[in-house]
Amino acid sequence: MEKFVYKKAAGITALSASMTEFKYKKHAHQEYAIGVTLRGTQRYNLEGSLQLSHKSGIMLFNPEQTHDGMANDKAGLDYVMLYIEPQLLLEVMEKKEVMRFSNPIVYDRELERRVLNLTNAILGEKDEALCSELFLSLTDRLADSSLSADARKQDHALIRKAKDKIHANLEQVLKLDEICMELDLSKYQFIRLFKAHTGISPYQYFLNSKIERAKQLIESSKDIYTAVAACGFVDLTHMNKHFKSVYGTTALEYISHFH
Repeated sequence: MEKFVYKKAAGITALSASMTEFKYKKHAHQEYAIGVTLRGTQRYNLEGSLQLSHKSGIMLFNPEQTHDGMANDKAGLDYVMLYIEPQLLLEVMEKKEVMRFSNPIVYDRELERRVLNLTNAILGEKDEALCSELFLSLTDRLADSSLSADARKQDHALIRKAKDKIHANLEQVLKLDEICMELDLSKYQFIRLFKAHTGISPYQYFLNSKIERAKQLIESSKDIYTAVAACGFVDLTHMNKHFKSVYGTTALEYISHFH
């Protein structure tokens, strides 16, 4: 059975997911993501490396890490995930530099307990103050366990410039020729370089970024059609097709979770 439930509190989005045949399309999030596998085995490729998260496995994703996702077998899997804006996580952890998780999957009972406590509080729509306290407890464990490090992983300067150009024009079609001209690269040089650094093609990154922007607009405006127009989708069906491949639900189902 496929089931995806999203809730938000204290600036953090929590997901409870059950899936058997559903497969996430290769994508990346702007946020940090921290999750726990509750049943079964989560199978995914993270920046080209195969990962398997078994029961009680804690999955740690850095912002813009490309990955897909699926159940490892027909028995399916259940898992939860927290999505945390980078600025919020760094503020609470009192860090000024970019932080990166050093391992994609860890097994730590105390960290698992704190992730589940916060997830259950958000999904259970508990008081904002309690969610904030549980979030602080989670970040304290992250700091104590040496799972993270202040390791600024610089994008190739050209890739960063290309990403900025893509984000500035999400409502339009992707104009590779313009980007390549500005970077002084041929179209195929650019595609090869971009994919080597990000794990996905420029067009995939463009679509993922449109979906991320649409999600942000849906959360802030509660208006799906504003997101369709602002992000340059042909219509709601077009947006829903791509939205579901990344979030497991349509945009309408997603926004209904926050009412």
